[in-house]
Amino acid sequence: MRPTIKKSIDINHQSHLVFLVNDLTALKDFNFSEGEMEYIEGKTAKEQTLVHLNRLSQQVFIRFSTKAGDDENELVRKDGNSIFNKLKCEDASQLSLIDIIGDNQKAIALAEGIALSSYSFLRYKTEKKEDEFQLTEINLVSAAVSGCEIFELNNLIESVFIARDLVNQPVDKLNAQQLADFILEQSQLDGFKAEVFNKAKIEALKFGGLLAVNKGSIDPPTFTVMEWKPENAVNTKPYVLVGKGVVFDTGGINLKTPPGSLDTMKCDMGGAASVIGTMAAVAKNQLRLHVIGLVPATDNRPGKNAYVPGDVLIMHNGLTVEVINTDAEGRLILADALSYANKYEPELVIDLATLTGSAVMAIGEYGTVAMGTADNQTFTELENIGFAAHERIVKFPFWSDYDELIKSDIADLKNLGGREAGSITAGKFLSKFVNHPWIHLDIAGPAFSLKQSSYRGKGASGVGVRLLYQFLKSKTKK
Repeated sequence: MRPTIKKSIDINHQSHLVFLVNDLTALKDFNFSEGEMEYIEGKTAKEQTLVHLNRLSQQVFIRFSTKAGDDENELVRKDGNSIFNKLKCEDASQLSLIDIIGDNQKAIALAEGIALSSYSFLRYKTEKKEDEFQLTEINLVSAAVSGCEIFELNNLIESVFIARDLVNQPVDKLNAQQLADFILEQSQLDGFKAEVFNKAKIEALKFGGLLAVNKGSIDPPTFTVMEWKPENAVNTKPYVLVGKGVVFDTGGINLKTPPGSLDTMKCDMGGAASVIGTMAAVAKNQLRLHVIGLVPATDNRPGKNAYVPGDVLIMHNGLTVEVINTDAEGRLILADALSYANKYEPELVIDLATLTGSAVMAIGEYGTVAMGTADNQTFTELENIGFAAHERIVKFPFWSDYDELIKSDIADLKNLGGREAGSITAGKFLSKFVNHPWIHLDIAGPAFSLKQSSYRGKGASGVGVRLLYQFLKSKTKK
């Protein structure tokens, strides 16, 4: 359940209070006692930015902010997480957030940090589920934030929660067909179009990569096309988003064997979840942009007539691929989807995937590895929005030297390079299937966390939804 953020004019002094201020004098009109002011002054003298007053029946928080910029907004979001944790300890379900300084970005960041922190995945809890804490309402008192912005923020947070829910679902509750069914249901709720291709249609389209990965599964693959095309769209060529939908990855015949390596593989459809969440946000907020989302989906198992190293696949665009390792499956299903995306003659293609361990080794969970053929301006725009949302991207080199590493002796390509530059050679493989400006986002690091990560929580983070939504929104202003 997502807390509802509401725009308020009056302050409910009986509720729990959060003040956003830039100096102590701003608090003099809010009935703080002399002892409380002395306490607050003592904390701020030690450069503490968040002060908590426990009035027993009322929790009061003062967030001091005199700086500007993306880093400060992220610190504000993280303090929002601290506020939420205190409220949870006190079982406080409602609060009023008072923006005294009239700072649009900081007020939104603080509300966003509190709201995103409230996510929980309790679907399969049976004992004392009704006793779990839920924050239900945030009343935002700010002259700088409009009702439309609050409406937009509520929809964006809900869309992040959609992505988190999907990634947190175990595969016995979310196989490829169930994922496609969910998309169809969500499309009815939000108003975008969706069509699901069954196995027969996938075979007719000659999606050799998707069909190969699916050969070891008892469940059929799906390929889902989502489309949001308003009458007032500002673009003549669509933006196409592609998300890797491996609902569970065992590694196939190259079974994952390191201890713990299988434990979180329900998250291998994190790219698909991000695309679904983004499409939901775009439609909920009625962006004036033509956007298409593509989700190839299957699990990767070593059963039945599973594909094996040495197999040669014929892909959707006609290229042949020698299979070197069946655990390099994500790029195979993405390749077919990227090839299919060419039919739309897109303005830009962006794919998201929990694709390589190499990306995690390179930059950890702190950002997303990016590469591709889009121009520098497009990369810069996405980088800037990534810093603002704190869903940062790091552009990797894409030199032609790396092409040599995926050449096969017996086919056009092989699906795995060497140990070196693994995330880049995976991107190079994908590049052979897309004919238009394209960005590849490897979200393997930030998509899923085994420990609590501030307002991103534990488990699925929903990374990519806020980044892509704000990027697409920026395109409506041009």
